[in-house]
Amino acid sequence: MTLASPNLTVRHLTGPEELGLFLRLPYVLDHEVADDLATGRRPPEWMWVALRGERVVARLSWWTGERGGDPRFLDFFDLDDSLPEPERGEIGLRLLETATAAVIPAGAPRPEYGRFVPPGWREDPAAREVVEARLRVMEASGARILVERLRLEWRAGTPVPQDSGRLIFRQVKDREDLVALMAPVAEGTLDAHGQADLASGMTAREAAEKQYEEEFAELRTPQEWWRVAELPSGEPVGFVIPARNNYHPMISYIGVLPAHRGNGYIDDILAEGTRVLAAENVERIRAATDLGNVPMAKSFARLGYVDFERAIDMVWDRPGGRA
Repeated sequence: MTLASPNLTVRHLTGPEELGLFLRLPYVLDHEVADDLATGRRPPEWMWVALRGERVVARLSWWTGERGGDPRFLDFFDLDDSLPEPERGEIGLRLLETATAAVIPAGAPRPEYGRFVPPGWREDPAAREVVEARLRVMEASGARILVERLRLEWRAGTPVPQDSGRLIFRQVKDREDLVALMAPVAEGTLDAHGQADLASGMTAREAAEKQYEEEFAELRTPQEWWRVAELPSGEPVGFVIPARNNYHPMISYIGVLPAHRGNGYIDDILAEGTRVLAAENVERIRAATDLGNVPMAKSFARLGYVDFERAIDMVWDRPGGRA
């Protein structure tokens, strides 16, 4: 689908051979795009550009977890920041609305938009303008900010945390074993995505099952890495899901049961997840937590995880975007 004006053409890529065209605007995920194309996680039909002649003035792309899946995230949205406002924003909005109408079925929910930004983006005027220019376009389309998240990294050479001996760790037995622990954790969660699920009318059990199917069921790494933490009596305290996605080793999820919060067990459980991955001789371990989840952020810091980036997640409350 191509829309043209005397000055602007909006279209998707014709195929992998146009990767170079897409990469004319920079973003921190550019190094992943070639492999995403090759594996089907990012079909050319989901990769769109706005062109003024041969000049790329905006681009966007959706991503999915595996070939043949539905669009899961809108994770690329870039503008030519040499353009003045309101021209820059108008081009971005036209690209966003044109591509969305072509890729996302009418009436279907729009996939979440996520943007990685520098940790101190608010204090740097240039970085702040780049971030806010993109957020303004999303807001003009009907999106709102759901949450800002810390992106964290444990790096090889950082001391591997020792086992305090307070808890006993065992492998997760099966789906039910984990979901039964996830449900009570969801009830008092500080996680904005979890809160949004509950606010939508889901029960804590339904929210836990949804998260399991969307995040954990697709993981390719061994479930033998997953851990349940228990007291010496056998009473469960929490759990951690060390894993690897398509790009990095990671702490996929960590939780402490409500009855055991406030005892510092989060450090013990995170330490176990870190040990599991460190034993695989990984160069780094990635993790993320909401900016507002202060207890979790402090635990990561105590165990040597570095706050290297932020992520801003935006959602559309109406399937079609603007009212």
